[in-house]
Formats: sequence, C-alpha cells, structure tokens
Amino acid sequence: VQLQASGGGLVQTGESLRLSCVASGPTFNSYAMGWFRQAPGKEREFVAAISWAGKRTDYADSVKGRFAISRDNAKNTVYLRMNSLKPEDTAVYYCAADVNSVSGAVPIGSDWYDYWGQGTLVTVSS
Repeated sequence: VQLQASGGGLVQTGESLRLSCVASGPTFNSYAMGWFRQAPGKEREFVAAISWAGKRTDYADSVKGRFAISRDNAKNTVYLRMNSLKPEDTAVYYCAADVNSVSGAVPIGSDWYDYWGQGTLVTVSS
C-alpha cells in the first residue's frame, strides 16, 4: 500500500485547508484511515481517524469542531478538512492506513497503522 498526501501549504490564522491522501491497492474500502501530525520538536500525535465505510470517526480534542475527516472509497482517497486554523496546528501531517482493522474501527494509536504517507507541511501564520 502506498499513500500520497497533498494539500498542505501556508495559511493565516482562521483560514482553511483540505488535505488529501490517495492510497494504492484494490481494498481501500477495508482500511481504517487516520491522520497524524508532528510539529517541530514534538512527538507525532493523533489528529483524526475514520472507519472503513466512513460511518465512524474520532478526533483529538484539540481539533474537534474544527477538523473533519472523510473518505471517498471510489477514489481511494481520505480527506482532512481543516477550518479555523491556528498557529499551533502548524505541523507535518501524515496519513496512515490500518489494513488489519475491523469494520467500524477508528484506531487512534499510531501503532495500529501499517502504512504511512510521506507527509505534507501545514504552516499557519499568526
């Protein structure tokens, strides 16, 4: 499985971005997908996750109400819509796939994920 993330960039506080992650492989609709981020000098942290069919999602408290994860299984793509961005959202954002997940699972621990994208940088200026 290969994951290609895109959509990062430089924005100002309060603006929005949408990240995309395209996955290879014919069984994307059986992977739970997640987004993580790593800010300079900090450990990687969970941002959001979505189940196979997109019916269940979970978010880090720091992004609840501002970020939305979604997926289009026909396009093998998972999205992260980020609204009301803050300087503390500045980080490299990574998408990840849990190919061994069960239906309905929304794993939040990075250890559950088997494949990772290369990351896309989001910079929010104040």
